[in-house]
Formats: sequence, C-alpha cells, structure tokens
Amino acid sequence: MNKRYSLDEYIALINQKLDSCLPACSYGEPVVLEAMKYSLMNGGKRIRPILTLEFCRMCGGDIDDALAFACAIEMIHTYSLIHDDLPCMDNDTMRRGKPSCHVAYGESYALLAGDALLTYAFEYATKSALALTDPQCAVEAIKILSSCAGVSGMIGGQVVDLKSEGKSVSLDTLQTMDSLKTGALIKAAALMGTVIGKGSPEQKEAAVRYAENLGQAFQIVDDILDVTADEAVLGKPVGSDKESGKSTYVSLLGLEKSQRIADELTQQAIQSLDAFQDNGFLIELTKSLASRKN
Repeated sequence: MNKRYSLDEYIALINQKLDSCLPACSYGEPVVLEAMKYSLMNGGKRIRPILTLEFCRMCGGDIDDALAFACAIEMIHTYSLIHDDLPCMDNDTMRRGKPSCHVAYGESYALLAGDALLTYAFEYATKSALALTDPQCAVEAIKILSSCAGVSGMIGGQVVDLKSEGKSVSLDTLQTMDSLKTGALIKAAALMGTVIGKGSPEQKEAAVRYAENLGQAFQIVDDILDVTADEAVLGKPVGSDKESGKSTYVSLLGLEKSQRIADELTQQAIQSLDAFQDNGFLIELTKSLASRKN
C-alpha cells in the first residue's frame, strides 16, 4: 500500500499545487487571474480533491498521477461557488469569511473568473494527462468530470434549485436536486480517483455508493448549519435558506430527523469503504464531515 497522508498533508499538497498551477497573465489586465486566485485560494476544506487522491491511493495508485485531476475538480467547485454567489443566483456577499468574488472584483469579472476556472480545469487536466502511462484512464477521468459538472450533474441540480425557489417542494425533488448540485462533483472526485488508481469494478461501484451517501449527508448537514451555526464560524450569513424561501431538509423534516438521516447516510458511506484496504483515514474524514461546524 502506498504512503498514507494526513489531512494536513493533503491540504498542503493541494494548496501548493493550486497556488502554482494557474497560468501567467500574457496580455491585458491581470484582474481576472487575480479574481480566479482570490477565490481558488480562499480556504476551503478541499474535500473533493482529497477524495480523488485518497481513492487513488486506496486502489494502489500513485497520487501524483491524480493530482492534476484533484486540482481540476477544485477549480470547477470554486467556479460553481463564484457563480452561485452572483446577484442573479443566491446573491451572497460573503464566502468563507471574506467578500464574495463579485463583491471584491465586480460582477462582470467574477463571472469571467468562474468561466475561466471551468475552462482551465480541463486544459490543466488534459495537459497533465499526456504524461500518464495509461492515457485511457485519463480520458475516462475527464469524461467523468465533464459529465458530473454539466447539465446532467451539477448544473442540472442548480437548475432544479432555481426552479424551486420560493416554493414548497417534495422530499423527492429535494433529494434529486442535492444529488446533482452537491453529490455529482463528490461522485466525480471519488470515481476519478479509482479510475486513475486502476481500481476494480467492485471498487468503482463502492466509490459511487460512498459518494452518493456522502453527498446527501453533506447537504443535509449544510441545511442544519444554515439554522444552527455561528455565523463567524460558518464564514457566511446563516438563515439564508429561509430568507430566500428555499425548501431544505430542515424545513421539510425538522432538525432532529434531518440529523438522524445525515447520521444514517454517513454510516452507509462508511460501510461502502469495506471494498478498500487501509481505509482508516477516509472513515475518520467521513465522520468529521458529519459533525462539522462550518
């Protein structure tokens, strides 16, 4: 089994790579690159890239082969947050304790920064893929990422979210929205790791099960934190879901039942990790996500 990494080691590795991988400004004003870096390096748990690296490692792969894909998914996640905060979407002015990108750089540059991160994610992953000994794995990973980020994945979930604003939606609709908007990129992260690590079909299936359960649990905890969290710890305004008229697990099921479901989904995610050896790090990370405060 390959070297084990701690959470701090993973975050440091990812941050170092992200900080150095953006292109240099070749012409014109560097404001868009500044906006890209402002949002990309503004903290964050780095959960998605960590999943890519750890699933690769658990499958016996070299995490260096997966690092570019891990960075790519974090770029796509960051672009989605920039756009999600825009006035035409959620109109959030704070992100991770700092002004949102459109507040710091203006709406037009924020929009372009998000577009640029999305585009560069695939450029960067593709360039790095050329160095892999098995290009077929790289092609499969890029296909997974593009599918999960697109209209059949994260963007599709955002559409459902927008259509649901100000309405009381069913639990089925809420679960569909969250499985796409939140869960799709988590599934991409886990599945890309098993692909680059050349995991077995059983491990790929287990990674999908893990991601589906974790994605739902993650969003339920987000809904709970929007009601219960300390705004200073959360890094963004609390109560925004209720203010915007969004249906959430808490509004539909209440706090107690929502927490119980999140705990059950977390346990199911952990059980799916039985398909992997040396899974202790990911078990502990999964537990910590269920009890997080921000």
